[in-house]
Amino acid sequence: MDSFSGLESFVRAADQLSFAKAGRQLGISASAVGKNVARLEQQLGVRLFNRTTRHTRLTQEGALFHERCRRILDELDDARAMMQDAVAAPRGRLRVSLPTIGYRFLLPILPDFKARYPEIELDLDFNDRLVDVIAEGVDVAIRSGDLVDSQLVARRLGPFQFVLVASPAYLERHGVPQVPADLIQHACLRYKFVTGGKVEEWDLPGLPAQLPPGLLCNNMEAMLGAAVAGLGVAYMPDFLARDSLCRGELQRVLATHLVRQGQFSALWPSSRQLSPKVRAFVDFAGERMFKEGDEVPPTPVTRQATRG
Repeated sequence: MDSFSGLESFVRAADQLSFAKAGRQLGISASAVGKNVARLEQQLGVRLFNRTTRHTRLTQEGALFHERCRRILDELDDARAMMQDAVAAPRGRLRVSLPTIGYRFLLPILPDFKARYPEIELDLDFNDRLVDVIAEGVDVAIRSGDLVDSQLVARRLGPFQFVLVASPAYLERHGVPQVPADLIQHACLRYKFVTGGKVEEWDLPGLPAQLPPGLLCNNMEAMLGAAVAGLGVAYMPDFLARDSLCRGELQRVLATHLVRQGQFSALWPSSRQLSPKVRAFVDFAGERMFKEGDEVPPTPVTRQATRG
């Protein structure tokens, strides 16, 4: 069987229900399409089309055969595209959506990414709202939490820890909490999600049912600044607090009581073939994000200050 030319002619003719249109797609004459289909019918021993002077229709056998052949040609197209992509340099504009604080883990590795892929033009969008990746034309989104959209594919990039922090000056004035129940006596700086306005829970066993209100804020960077300014105790990702901890502007508290771990993932629209620029970014992010310099400084041994 001259399988490929026969199958391709048949599928194109079945797609269009026209031998002439199939011929124009394939760059051959309508009669050549007809001959290819006729040979295929002879080899299979079944009629695939019912043709009149005005209409071309698939037979029942032809419809079943078309469904299978269409999948075969799609697989061949994907294989061809994969081979072409394998030798093509990733290039073009890449739209990446990240949380507002995402610059802290992305920007340090961007010079190496640009050096490796100079033809990729990055378009970065930092925000905390719920992004519709498909509707907004985003190529890759980096978010924490679980994947809930079946139209997206996810790849885990790396974990992060949550920490409780406060400034040394604040702890000198109000004392260092020794157990989660002690937080009832402290100003608690709380993060409020941009989407929905829900206040983030602090995941500590033995936490008071109601934490004293200190500050509500829908921006993590502002909450970090409030903690450094000595306004209270804040609950945040370790990579956000890392620089301030290293400079001594913040100090960890209740470190042994924190059990929650977060997870960042790269999300992109599901498709049969991943573009070279998306693959390059996702592979690089998986290789480099949360891999170097991720250790939060240990909690110093601190004498509990006397209140008042």
